[in-house]
Amino acid sequence: MTDREAQIREMAKKLVVYRLDGMDTVTVRRDLPFKESPEGTLVFDLYQPVDAEPGNRPGVVVIVMGYPDPTGFYRHVGWATSWARLLAVSGLATVIYATREPGVDLHTVLQFLREHAMDLGVDGERIGILACSANVAVALSALLAGSSAKCAALLYGFTMDLDGSSTVAAASQEFGFVNACAGKSLDDLAADVPLFLVRAGREHFAGLNDGLDGFLAGAVARNLPVTFVNHATGRHGFDLEDDSDASRAVIRQTLSFLRLHL
Repeated sequence: MTDREAQIREMAKKLVVYRLDGMDTVTVRRDLPFKESPEGTLVFDLYQPVDAEPGNRPGVVVIVMGYPDPTGFYRHVGWATSWARLLAVSGLATVIYATREPGVDLHTVLQFLREHAMDLGVDGERIGILACSANVAVALSALLAGSSAKCAALLYGFTMDLDGSSTVAAASQEFGFVNACAGKSLDDLAADVPLFLVRAGREHFAGLNDGLDGFLAGAVARNLPVTFVNHATGRHGFDLEDDSDASRAVIRQTLSFLRLHL
């Protein structure tokens, strides 16, 4: 194992810095297939809400993956699993999925949830998105006009290149995530999907906040339904790295936003 691989695996053990009672007892349905191909079957894990009322199907949040991950390593990363448990305790079903083609497979997951909602015990008309960092560049592709996503919470993320910028394209090439909105603009986004944008004031990735600031300004100019939180003292990955009241407050706001719109 290389030093980089060891670093990634160590990071994968970290959990979100906010906890709720019942997180450890959430029921998880694992390895549910959603896509067959010659390369193999892709699966997802479904975190089921605690104390869901019989016959009352909950909304569902899809935690977006922006990197190819066909083995499903991301399904076991602490950031994703702890957010999934937080959401489930808050009353929302949550999906974490494996992917070969992030820009395609996200839409396949969304379609599968709509078509199999009854069997899965979720409401296929109430599907939301949660993404952070580089994964936001793929999450935005599910918010284009005609999308079925009802809302999206996007944390400290690379968004889309606007007004001649190439920051997201360069970061995609450097870090290996998919730039699923290359060539798109804010005019391509659905006008009625509520967005929750979180900015880390102490962001260290060059150009990320410049792009996020431009995205926010453009969204407001279009009068999109956007809620914005600036975590002034937060670092990139504050929900893992900054164990503070301010970070926990932003996490609670994120949960409240998703519950409100789903």
